[in-house]
Amino acid sequence: MAHSNQARKRIRTSDKQRIMNKSRMSRLKTEVKKLMTAVESGDKGKASEILPLVCKCIDKASKQNIIHKHNASRRKSQAMSAVQSMK
Repeated sequence: MAHSNQARKRIRTSDKQRIMNKSRMSRLKTEVKKLMTAVESGDKGKASEILPLVCKCIDKASKQNIIHKHNASRRKSQAMSAVQSMK
């Protein structure tokens, strides 16, 4: 258990951040899943419509240090190539 006031505050703030980061990461994963299901079903119109939302969500997560910037770049690249490879 934390003894100092500073340590107690760090515990409180880190718990709040953990909950927010978990929520944001869950949102990111949900958006990517929506895109991938649209790609797998062959609905190019829907996939093209979802792609900007996915890129925005990835950029936001990267900006908030939830994922690393290189990880964000790789995820965006995979999403874009998945949509472009559709016929």
